[in-house]
Amino acid sequence: MNSRPAAGGGRWVEVDPARVARWVAGFSDRHGPPSVTTEPYGLLLTAPDGATAQLHAPPAVPPAEGLTDFVAAVAVPRRIGLLLARKGAVAVGIAEGDDLVVSKVDTRYVQGRTAAGGWSQQRFARRRDNQTKAALGDAADLAVRLLVPEVATLAALVCGGDRRAVDTVLADRRLAPLAALRAERLLDVPEPRHAVLAGAVSAARAVHVLVRDPAPAP
Repeated sequence: MNSRPAAGGGRWVEVDPARVARWVAGFSDRHGPPSVTTEPYGLLLTAPDGATAQLHAPPAVPPAEGLTDFVAAVAVPRRIGLLLARKGAVAVGIAEGDDLVVSKVDTRYVQGRTAAGGWSQQRFARRRDNQTKAALGDAADLAVRLLVPEVATLAALVCGGDRRAVDTVLADRRLAPLAALRAERLLDVPEPRHAVLAGAVSAARAVHVLVRDPAPAP
């Protein structure tokens, strides 16, 4: 279970679908039995002491009425596509539940930034831009080859890495059917490698919970 600070206060917690009921029980033990409200993103838990927990359903999970339905819905295994991209590296995969059943990682050299000035700096910048474009073009080719033929079987496409790089890849016209499945969730991942892709499966399936503790007493 991963946790990280949230913008505007509170913290984000990633909860495995199989552990959601246990996590909610722990929240109730700490803050008191919460009221449960259905929201577009999933469920809102509001505890008697003022603590709240927003349970954001994973991609492709249908709306649920109440905690019991929510727990059951998020636990259903789904077939999802994965696209992770950062500059010169891309990872493409398909997951069935917890299992990564298709995977491919591709890397291409992209020159780092230079401290040189003048014409030299501009020349390096142009070369770097061209290398990045070529790398992202290769990434689109990879997605066309591995993901597009499987579009009809996918419940969603979950992306990760650099948003601009992902947007550039999915702007390829050949990927329009795939882009239509893109989930709002963007995974925060380092440069794509096979281990990163495998770890992204859990993050894509997790219930993302925004926890805000009660305000301190005056």
